[in-house]
Amino acid sequence: MKVNIQTHHISINDDSRKEIESKFEKVSAHFPQLISSDIIITKEHGQHEVEIFTNYEGVRVSAKSTNNVMYPAISAALKKLETGLRNRKGQLKADLHAKSTSTKPEIASDIIKR
Repeated sequence: MKVNIQTHHISINDDSRKEIESKFEKVSAHFPQLISSDIIITKEHGQHEVEIFTNYEGVRVSAKSTNNVMYPAISAALKKLETGLRNRKGQLKADLHAKSTSTKPEIASDIIKR
């Protein structure tokens, strides 16, 4: 999975990028359909704000978290993203098991008798 990292008012070195990408490997192991994720890390007023966006089965799934320290903010946002992805996966599975509707056309006399 490709991880696009954008930062605002903060700089990230290569070791931090590798750490962030390694955290995304767990998500990509559970959801192999994911192609790419975008992560935006912003620092304003001493707070790190992390936003993660991805597309899963045609739906955009996003998560957002804030913390004083960058890594816990990333971890919290990833947890929220995984929850959102599991929720979407459950919706897709529920659609597969939906009860079929009757394809037999109703007869006018049956409707009147009811």
